[in-house]
Amino acid sequence: MTYLFQILNGLGLGMLYFLLAVGLSIIFGLLQFVNFAHGAFYLLGAYLTYEGVERGLSFWVAMPLAALVVAGVAGLTERLLLRRVYKLPHTFHILVTVGLALVVQEAVIIVWGPIGGNVAPPEALGGVMILGDFVYPEYRLFVIGFTAILAAGLWWLLDRTRLGAIVRAGSESPSNMALLGYDTHAINTAVFALGAGLAGLAGALAAPIRGVEPFMGVEALGIAFVVVVIGGMGSYAGALAAGLLVGIAQSLMATLWPEGARLVIYLGMAGIIMAMPRGLFGRA
Repeated sequence: MTYLFQILNGLGLGMLYFLLAVGLSIIFGLLQFVNFAHGAFYLLGAYLTYEGVERGLSFWVAMPLAALVVAGVAGLTERLLLRRVYKLPHTFHILVTVGLALVVQEAVIIVWGPIGGNVAPPEALGGVMILGDFVYPEYRLFVIGFTAILAAGLWWLLDRTRLGAIVRAGSESPSNMALLGYDTHAINTAVFALGAGLAGLAGALAAPIRGVEPFMGVEALGIAFVVVVIGGMGSYAGALAAGLLVGIAQSLMATLWPEGARLVIYLGMAGIIMAMPRGLFGRA
């Protein structure tokens, strides 16, 4: 039962990692932009959910509202700041986005303080599911189911719609898209906002599980990059597979070797890089 519990925990963690990583992967695939502020959007989504619940909003209102606000902030940031550095070397991408992440982190500390807080799961999901001797929190089951539905919806959006075709074509040849009359700047802004909004949603969903604290974005950023590297840069399927692998491995290791729960994911990433430098589903 212990291992089943941990596997389910790993599935939930893995799907949250997928939401984090797929946004990062989409942004890199279209813009070739290294976004080290991605964890800050996760942090912001968690804290906006916390604030909404503290002010009396239902979690069902606070969660999507937080993701939308994060997407709006990200879109505005892309328009006013980030698009100015797209054509510069990746070193500048890193410097600008690391600076942005530090600004967001310090703003969170100023507004909410250095001490974290807890977000109660919605009342309807505050109980547990009991199957014989097996007991599991209902909210964690909701996270698994909801993110699975969301993953299917994202796949349909990116692979089966005109919007998805435009995004894929833009990642292959932005100049040809401009010649066809598409506003590449608007596409870039929309994709960046979508990726950041997914990170904000991951933070909102994670808040009732792990609470909120000002440095959670740093940890999330590290895991997001691990998932993207393992899955392959720019790969949707890779982000999903790698997110689940990392989540389950980390969760099982928390039982078998608690001190090595984080170490194992970085060792796994190193092994994948040596065996498959492009990742599981990466392309040249």
